[in-house]
Amino acid sequence: MMNWRAAFIAALLLFCIPLGAAAQDVTLTSHDGSIEVTGTLLGFDGEFYRVETKFGPLTVDGSGVTCDGPGCPNLQDYVAEILFSGSSTMAEVLLPALVEGFALRSGHQAERRDLDESHFQYELKAPETGRTLARFIFRVTNTDEGFADLLADEADLVMALREIRPSERARAIEAGMGDLTQPGRARVVALDAMVPVVAPDNPVREISAVQLAQVFSGQITNWADLGGPDAPITLHLAAEGTGLAQVAEDTLLRPGRLHLAEGAERHAPTSKLVEAVMKDPFGIGLASFAETGETRVLPLAGGCGFSLEATRRSIKTEDYPLTSPMFLYQPARRLPKMGRAFLSYVGSPMAQIVIRRAGFVDQAHETIGLGLQGDRLANAILAAGREVPLDELQRMIGVLKPMTRLSLSFRFEPGSARPDAQSRTNILLLAEAIEAGAFDASTLTFVGFSDGDGPAGSNMRIARARAEAVRNAVVKAAQAAPGEVATHVEVFGEALPMACDDSDWGRKVNRRVEVWLR
Repeated sequence: MMNWRAAFIAALLLFCIPLGAAAQDVTLTSHDGSIEVTGTLLGFDGEFYRVETKFGPLTVDGSGVTCDGPGCPNLQDYVAEILFSGSSTMAEVLLPALVEGFALRSGHQAERRDLDESHFQYELKAPETGRTLARFIFRVTNTDEGFADLLADEADLVMALREIRPSERARAIEAGMGDLTQPGRARVVALDAMVPVVAPDNPVREISAVQLAQVFSGQITNWADLGGPDAPITLHLAAEGTGLAQVAEDTLLRPGRLHLAEGAERHAPTSKLVEAVMKDPFGIGLASFAETGETRVLPLAGGCGFSLEATRRSIKTEDYPLTSPMFLYQPARRLPKMGRAFLSYVGSPMAQIVIRRAGFVDQAHETIGLGLQGDRLANAILAAGREVPLDELQRMIGVLKPMTRLSLSFRFEPGSARPDAQSRTNILLLAEAIEAGAFDASTLTFVGFSDGDGPAGSNMRIARARAEAVRNAVVKAAQAAPGEVATHVEVFGEALPMACDDSDWGRKVNRRVEVWLR
């Protein structure tokens, strides 16, 4: 980093700020008095001032200046404040568990205080003196409100159950917050999934994704059409604006150009949805995998005979098609030191244990032997035919049998070779594991698979290109030679389908790159 004087002069030249300008909230003056900047204090993180001037925001190293004016912070009793806003699902269980785990890990005392119906805070205190070092303040709303607070400069971190919308991204860039889709701006904290739930005595045992979309769009309105009793279907969904409701529309309805049926009962918080379904023998809801209560979760079936069940493993590998990553979005500005330490902790191995204990799916990589993948192999046998002959299946088994599959998988945005949000995080996680030596003296094989739509030869070429792209991205992200880790690319195209190819979501699940370890 430049010294404070050089940085100060560079900033003055950049923003053309005249010396001696009329003071607003603060005036920052260099120790020798030769440089002075005035403006409105936007924030102080214990080390740097962030000041709004008429020419734009300016960040100044506090060690090189003195601060005068009514907006100046109290340096003696400075308390870092980090403001979270957004998803109630994350705020009610996940983030409190992580804050308490962080406090325990860093040797601080964490005291929770409820402020009102939608706000609570944690004070992190030094155990020796009882002095408050930081406040983590939470506004419990929904994903939409979280992004609105961020864009209004009323939040530091957004808790989101969906990716940022293009309009929100554009407004953040215009506001000088940076591109929130870039690495470091959006991080997947944990994994969840959207699952269809019914009352325990409901006779229907499974539902296809196509049928599920038809139910919530109003095209199927009676249980008899699903093999159940002759009774109308009641729809239960999370409240409007919540990430869970938006995931339902984005992943379930939008691919088929469908719209949500009128009359769905809305619930907030999402725990109320589960309670309502339990009391409704003819109801069906879309709930969080982490919060299903005593309801029964319906597996997703396909017309080709495949069936996918939401499990911790199928969500972590993104094999379950309605997986829902849980994001923290951070604008391109410095957090206080305590906030930066918390974000670093969130990705640590200790935090992954906390995430599992809180009922969510963590991102710690695991290995899965070929012997534990009977359903996938059965699907491969069922799908074999002219495009995938027996000798190709035998080749695949011969290659994969000596290896184990890592739980980190890679899938892609619709109509694109760009990895989706969860996969972009997985690239960084795998790169970090390589740098840490987790796979030294091993070989990582990036295995490309495709859907069955189109000629098998073309699908093989596309699958190879994607596998090579993921391998190259991981090696590049490691920022160093992988040491003793060798990498290899293998392709099997259509040979190991996860789901039926008769729907958009099925084809998306089948288009993937897996990582196998030997």
